[in-house]
Amino acid sequence: MIAIKKEGLVLCKTALDFENEGVLNPAAIREGEFVHLFYRAVSKGNHSSIGYCKLEGPLTVVERWDKPILSPEFAYESQGMEDARIVKIEDLYYLTYTAYDGVNALGALAVSKDLKHFDKKGIIVPQITYHEFSQLAEFDDPINEKYTRLNNNSGASKKDGKKMLLWDKNVIFFPRKINNKLCFLHRIRPEIQLIVSTNNFDELTPEFWRNYFLNFKKFIVLKPKYEHEVSYIGGGCPPIETQYGWLLIYHGVHDSVTGYVYSACAALLDLADPVKEIARLPYPLFKPDQEWELRGEVNNVCFPTGTALFDDTLYIYYGAADEQIACASVSLSGLLRELLLNPKPK
Repeated sequence: MIAIKKEGLVLCKTALDFENEGVLNPAAIREGEFVHLFYRAVSKGNHSSIGYCKLEGPLTVVERWDKPILSPEFAYESQGMEDARIVKIEDLYYLTYTAYDGVNALGALAVSKDLKHFDKKGIIVPQITYHEFSQLAEFDDPINEKYTRLNNNSGASKKDGKKMLLWDKNVIFFPRKINNKLCFLHRIRPEIQLIVSTNNFDELTPEFWRNYFLNFKKFIVLKPKYEHEVSYIGGGCPPIETQYGWLLIYHGVHDSVTGYVYSACAALLDLADPVKEIARLPYPLFKPDQEWELRGEVNNVCFPTGTALFDDTLYIYYGAADEQIACASVSLSGLLRELLLNPKPK
């Protein structure tokens, strides 16, 4: 098994109104010797915004804003902006997050050229009901029955006067174009899926989504496989390009007698065609075993959302028990060697 070091807590909640209930699930990006974190800040009533801090090196906080860098402005994000991820593609930063309106949770995008000023582009995932999704995805062949169990909302169509849509979260861009196209992961439980688009998000039309869901099974990247991820899986950190493939740190969930347990997991995807799995760890990369992970707003949670590479050490930032931000580190070369020992069976 690969050795992981738990570096401990990086950021805790404060008495400030916008983050007095918790800080968690940060987007992370390294620029020079600094790491920028864009974290989910939760206020009382479960209202979320995006907070900001800067680290010198992987662990030392040298700047932290006393107000959100991004706050809800539109109806689709009225209850919160959650669980950001960030990559830089060419000269533009792509920050994705879950927009929550109190009923629906959907992937949204904001872009920036300087990591300070962001232009919101709105929701970039399909806005359809579960019934519409299943009619298309099961047109030729049934899909995993967990899609119904986890997404059907007991057949309800409205809540609090709002139409209930298919939840589509964990939107994460690849940090470069693949075959000259922007690609991003997304997650409709219980599996992780891939979307290949162009530079023009206007092309994500109803017709695009209709064709996508008619061929839905072709775009499933990872399915739950091992005991620690048997309930469902979802995207974690932005993929990291290596000579062996895209390294994907994701989260896996399994049900226990005390509730769901969230662990960090690792897989390798094909560089040219990332819908193809090359290898996967058959055990969690790391799981809740420290006090700050075992007990909090939601117990038993390690939720990875960002990384920073310093020499051969990969630092993985994660939400701990949905209340604090912690970090774990691992040898990148060692992790790749371990993954290659566990290739996907042919």
